[in-house]
Amino acid sequence: MKIFVRERARADEGTKRPRYRVVGVQGEGLTIKVKRIRKCELNQIAEHTGAEIVYLERDGKGSEGKKD
Repeated sequence: MKIFVRERARADEGTKRPRYRVVGVQGEGLTIKVKRIRKCELNQIAEHTGAEIVYLERDGKGSEGKKD
């Protein structure tokens, strides 16, 4: 099982806001009902389910998907 997450743009370190957003889950037996999650919570879920956490890279520009 894999959990795909990416870092949120507005959640910098020290802001006390959830820093990661769940993008998708591969495999069966796990339903995540939150949009944003803290790294410690994510690690606990992965530990208990045996899932691998995949951190997706951001392009740093935020330009993809925007309409001109």
